[in-house]
Amino acid sequence: MTTSPPAIEAHGLVKTFGENRAVDGVDLTVAPGTVYGLLGPNGAGKTTTVKLLATLLRPDGGEARVFGHDVAREADRVRSLISLTGQYASVDEDLTGTENLVLLSRLLGHSKARSRARAGDLLEAFGLAEAAGRQAKSYSGGMRRRLDIAASLLSTPRLLFLDEPTTGLDPRSRNQVWDIVRAVVAQGTTVLLTTQYLDEADQLASRIAVIDRGRVIAEGTKGELKASVGLGSVHVRLRDAERREEAAGLLAEILGAPAQRESDPVALTVRIEPGEPGSSDAGDAATALAADRSAAALRALAEAGIVVDTFSLGQPSLDEVFLALTDHPATDEERAA
Repeated sequence: MTTSPPAIEAHGLVKTFGENRAVDGVDLTVAPGTVYGLLGPNGAGKTTTVKLLATLLRPDGGEARVFGHDVAREADRVRSLISLTGQYASVDEDLTGTENLVLLSRLLGHSKARSRARAGDLLEAFGLAEAAGRQAKSYSGGMRRRLDIAASLLSTPRLLFLDEPTTGLDPRSRNQVWDIVRAVVAQGTTVLLTTQYLDEADQLASRIAVIDRGRVIAEGTKGELKASVGLGSVHVRLRDAERREEAAGLLAEILGAPAQRESDPVALTVRIEPGEPGSSDAGDAATALAADRSAAALRALAEAGIVVDTFSLGQPSLDEVFLALTDHPATDEERAA
């Protein structure tokens, strides 16, 4: 049996702009028919990586293949297999929703009749049928983004690049875009999704790569990534500020990590670390372990007579994951990349 090639396979991918090494040896393997998340802050190298894989830029080093085709030597073949939706909606604001899609479909070589039929189908599927005859300038941000993604699907691609598709959208519009991505994948298309939002990667991606300063610094399932930086964060507010130091000591002892003193004089936060070095706790197992440790900590505080007014256990946030992996926020220089 012949094994089909990965949707994306990149080894040592490099791109430089002057002295700035925007992509610095990126390795990626993306399985067909999945959503693969590329997670990182502004300027980390996500968009440049996408442009290399989509043949919009030529790599200065390394190699990359899309369904077995080299992005540098077989660029035309790669372009026939992919579609790209960039960070900003690229619709023509003076045209209606229908006119935008028909124009792009005609540029792709489809007949006028097929173009109008396909445009109608997509506008209906994306919840834009009622606005089809309105100029795009009257659309909300979410509607423009949906129209932009619809344009990427005029010819069904085997691989769809979505570069930060929900940046700036309200929660309802974000959920609508997520539903669209799920529907696209259900029809067999592979999606490479770049995002700054861990919750977006949580919702959509089966595997995630964290990129920083042009390098992949972590890769795995969402559970594996979260477990790699800790099982969760315990937040406690005490009744008596005078007992905070005693509570901090008990929490550190039970949870195996130092307690952070918040500006609130009765508040403490502890990030729960995996039980053993190299632990691969993930998903439900990680949640259960964090809950067990938290329950033990609460019992210890109660036995010591320390009254807890509020208690919460949360999973690591994007900031906690990224800062734990990189130990720095994105710099101005990186944002300019």
